[in-house]
Amino acid sequence: MNFKMPLIKGKLIKRYKRFFADIELDNGEIITSHCPNTGSMVAIDTPGLEAWVSPVDPESTRKLRYTWEMVLVDGNYVGVNTNRPNELVEEAILNNSIPELASYTQYKREVKYGDNSRIDFLLGGNGIKPCYLEIKNVHLKRDDHAKFPSSVTSRGSKHMSELINMVQNGFDAMVIYVVQREDCDYFSVAGDIDPNYATMMHKSHESGVKHLCYSCKISPLGVYIEKHTQIIW
Repeated sequence: MNFKMPLIKGKLIKRYKRFFADIELDNGEIITSHCPNTGSMVAIDTPGLEAWVSPVDPESTRKLRYTWEMVLVDGNYVGVNTNRPNELVEEAILNNSIPELASYTQYKREVKYGDNSRIDFLLGGNGIKPCYLEIKNVHLKRDDHAKFPSSVTSRGSKHMSELINMVQNGFDAMVIYVVQREDCDYFSVAGDIDPNYATMMHKSHESGVKHLCYSCKISPLGVYIEKHTQIIW
């Protein structure tokens, strides 16, 4: 996924109230950017980090004219925009660049299911069993492992439970963890941060929900799903 307009470089001043980030651009201008990440952003919201923002379409009436896209941490770009993984997976479906999804020829987004939930993608086509696909954004790194979640996520645990129910009702179900960074060799659950999610993740795996992890190639030019990353159970 190439960025539609060139990103603009600056330096993070602070993130606050979850949705806002003050950034000093290289030209000295201080802007308030939308922060499309409601998580804890452990180690990627440190003041002083190099930060990159995308400008809003000039025709948009949105008040905040920039969106925070990524930071540079220890020489590695890390995506902070949690909206990107769904876009990346959709692009991968269209381009057949994720082998595990290549057999699906149709998909719908944001389909209602379970207990007042919406699945990210409902996959189908070719007369094969429909598959409920949930996407998780990953940015936390410990040693050489990408980790999820970075904070307690009761919503994530609920998703695991509902995917188990879909498998029990005869459908396929899958979770793809999209790591928006290049410097992780493995993926594993952060059970110390959210023990309940870890329990539900393992339970769903044992119940037949498929779990995959893919890491991204990321730079100010664009973000692309690049490589399969091994999950350590």
